Amino acid sequence: MSNFERLVDLMARLRSPSGCPWDKEQTPQSLKPYLVEEVYEVLEAIDRNDDSEIVEELGDVLLQIVFHAQIAREENRFTIDDVAAAIADKLVRRHPHVFGDAKADTPDEVLKNWETIKAGEKPDKRASLLDGVPRHLPALLRARNLQERVARVGFEWDHISDVVQKVREETEELMQARELGTQEQILEEFGDLLFALANLARFLQICPEDALTQTNRKFQTRFRYIETELGKQGKTPDGATLEEMDILWEAAKQADQPQKS
Repeated sequence: MSNFERLVDLMARLRSPSGCPWDKEQTPQSLKPYLVEEVYEVLEAIDRNDDSEIVEELGDVLLQIVFHAQIAREENRFTIDDVAAAIADKLVRRHPHVFGDAKADTPDEVLKNWETIKAGEKPDKRASLLDGVPRHLPALLRARNLQERVARVGFEWDHISDVVQKVREETEELMQARELGTQEQILEEFGDLLFALANLARFLQICPEDALTQTNRKFQTRFRYIETELGKQGKTPDGATLEEMDILWEAAKQADQPQKS
């Protein structure tokens, strides 16, 4: 028995009449939060570049997949083998440049072929090119995915300078809304600015979600430095002045900088 077969067998046993009371009462709906949580834990492990942690967290994601498939098997809907067969067939079908006679020499050509094949697979299910972008994605990731979809059919800026100019325009419109508009207009213009920034990130070949996550992490590290240094002085942030905290913030920034040899 392979380790994968062992995992499938263990899940079936946990769901059996003599299995685990918690596992037996789960449903696809009740498991949804765990699936999302496990994926984010994989992302954190990847960011830490910790192989043992990546292995563990990927295992937790795999468990969720096997869990959902086991529930479906009990209801005679599908099995884990159906899941594996479906993705294997899709990989072959959408890579005709590898498994067939089609030609695609660049990543862009591969993506264009992928979208064309994908559209042909479900001609009656999606009225729009954008229908397949998951609604539950974090907003910055969803913005990037929407932009990538339309870019593949030519709805795209020609140069990054155009995108930068769009960011400037949206910033100006936000400031105008702040001065003259309603709160709803401010919200709308701020969203437009975020959307333009997500597009700029795409042109820079970075993920806006990853960039903001990194900045959040950096902010936490620097503010914790402020708390620690104030603690050494017998103070807390709410008992310190902004000037004191700003000085410590600058010190934290310097501590972040790589040392020159």
